[in-house]
Amino acid sequence: MNIKNLPCAIALSTALTLGAVVPEASAAGLMSPVNSGFPELSIKEHHVQVTMEDSYAVTSVEQIFHNPANQSLDAIYSFPVPEHAAVGEFTYWIDGKPVTGEVVKKQQAREIYEQEKQAGHETALVEKDSYKTFDINVASVQPNSDVRVKLVYIQPTHIDSGIGRYLYPLEDGGVDEHKNAFWNRNEVVDEKFSFNMTVRSGYPIDSVRLPKHTQATIKQLDSHNWQISMSNNSTSAVSGIAEDSAEQQQLSDQQQSASVQNNTVGLPAANLDEDILVYWRHSQNLPGSLDLVSYKESNDKTGTFMMTLTPGDDLGETKGGRDWVFVLDVSGSMKGKYSTLVEGVRQGLNKLQPQDRFKIVLFNSRTTDFTQGFISATPEQITPLLQQLEQYQPGSGTDLYSGIARGLKGLDADRSTAMILVTDGVANVGVTEKKRFLKLMDKADIRLFTFVMGNSANRPLLDGMANISNGFAISVSNADDIVGQLMLATSKMTHQALRDIKLEFDGSRITDLTPEQINSVYRGEQLTVLGHYRKPGPVKVTLSAMAGDQPRRYSTEIILPKQNLLHPELERLWAYASIENLQATMDYLGEDADTKQAITDLALQYDLVTDYTSMLVVRDETFTKLGINRDNQQRTDKERKARIERAQQPVIAKSTDNQQPMFNPSKNRASLGTGSGGSGAIGHWVLLLIGIMLLIQFSNNRNRNKH
Repeated sequence: MNIKNLPCAIALSTALTLGAVVPEASAAGLMSPVNSGFPELSIKEHHVQVTMEDSYAVTSVEQIFHNPANQSLDAIYSFPVPEHAAVGEFTYWIDGKPVTGEVVKKQQAREIYEQEKQAGHETALVEKDSYKTFDINVASVQPNSDVRVKLVYIQPTHIDSGIGRYLYPLEDGGVDEHKNAFWNRNEVVDEKFSFNMTVRSGYPIDSVRLPKHTQATIKQLDSHNWQISMSNNSTSAVSGIAEDSAEQQQLSDQQQSASVQNNTVGLPAANLDEDILVYWRHSQNLPGSLDLVSYKESNDKTGTFMMTLTPGDDLGETKGGRDWVFVLDVSGSMKGKYSTLVEGVRQGLNKLQPQDRFKIVLFNSRTTDFTQGFISATPEQITPLLQQLEQYQPGSGTDLYSGIARGLKGLDADRSTAMILVTDGVANVGVTEKKRFLKLMDKADIRLFTFVMGNSANRPLLDGMANISNGFAISVSNADDIVGQLMLATSKMTHQALRDIKLEFDGSRITDLTPEQINSVYRGEQLTVLGHYRKPGPVKVTLSAMAGDQPRRYSTEIILPKQNLLHPELERLWAYASIENLQATMDYLGEDADTKQAITDLALQYDLVTDYTSMLVVRDETFTKLGINRDNQQRTDKERKARIERAQQPVIAKSTDNQQPMFNPSKNRASLGTGSGGSGAIGHWVLLLIGIMLLIQFSNNRNRNKH
């Protein structure tokens, strides 16, 4: 796409997907077939341990399931796929001893699981259901017995305008109608629940917040170390079920308060129907930096690094009038939200400037150019239009593709254009193929800014459209501070972005970089790059980009070590990011056997659960009989030991450009509440989005209370 044709303009498009409005089946939980006649298994205990440090988080979820029936039953636990999460460890206790799972091809894993189940042997399986859920299967839980399992996943974390965000997703997005129609879910934890998180930051943190869980205990050990805890009693957080690590031992004297619910007789310990979201805020006036963490077993082994670039706040505001394209979903699923949507449009239109123009496109199974092209943003035009819009009756299906395509018609290349797309994100009429959506955005000279609302949304599609258009995607949970999230987005929309980015390395034989292509970096964003290196030593790093019509160039030198054993998880983070790149390429160009094989090979080499691989647990002797090597057991042991060692060391900043700052030292990092503001018309559209998103939260809470 040719963004260069608009040197003085920024084309903006904001998509808000409302996929979080859910009828039933609205949470993570144990699944049982509808009307099966069998009693439901129960979640006896649920314990979560999170450690966030050095730009990534490790989440351990340990559970006990109970079978109250007089016959053996299978346990199936389903939960939403966390964003960019790599599942690398699954443990099932057999005869009281933990057995770590191994990754094999998906069909092979399912066949072995079924064979072992039919033979009456202990077996368990973790599968990935596309972008929607991870599913844990435990075969033949014996009558009146318990089973114990643990799942561990790792994911990168990012700081946006000084704000860090971690989400433990529990709410189901309701996007899989067939699955929700077939299964009932039991999201109740009967006896013990705990959530413990340690935040270890190389940069000082001045506050930590959980918007939806104000009962949580938050303790500051020092400006770099914070601990968050919730539990339904004072001992569950440190009982034998919790992960045996130094971090957990450090928490043991902190968990004497903070309850989700009192564990009174007859009351559950917790309900897994609400996301847990944690924010942390860095102190202001921090300089831009380049941070580096690495892993290299020895001098003759390939090293892996993760480099995080946090620019200073040197991006100027965008100026000038705009054209606004408002694309509204008026399908049947929008009926309960339509009046609020129209009121939001009214407020937004009344705030536009006289030099602005707008048009409104409606879509359900058909599309309508409601304004018949662009019209001036004057009261004479706006008032009668809103009266007509109020009379419109939503109904029918959702042809998302045609709605976007109609909105892209008739754009003026000489004016900057913003597109506001409001939809529930379910394309069920017309074009539904992901490749077609990506091609559509690639042809358009416009940037797409996407709010991904709720879990299990089609994030690969929405992220893909945003990336192709040099835009960005922001995930939004019902547990989020909605106003804060939209303030972050507004800050990006009202300022220039770094675009046409090139990242160059001189020295150390840097290879296998991911992402392969870097499109844009917006105000407050970080740029994280993973890669391999063969030769330790100094490396010159240069970032070149355009900001508006002005070239920018930033440079420094880093040192890659001969050996560093503290971060073995980086190997999996690199592998999973590479898999996501390969999948995105296949989404755009179409499926091919070579790319599928490349994804499968990476997943098998680095022991990751993907669309083509699963994690299988059988008895140790069965692994030997099947010829399955215990590679993942060795890898997880190495990762566990490294986490214990890191927890015993003091927290230090990983910035490597102190001697030669990469970014202008006089320009501190962007943060909320700093800068010149000036949101202009975009800020008024954000008011519209706030209203709609708050409505969704209200609808979700009401639906949850009903069921």
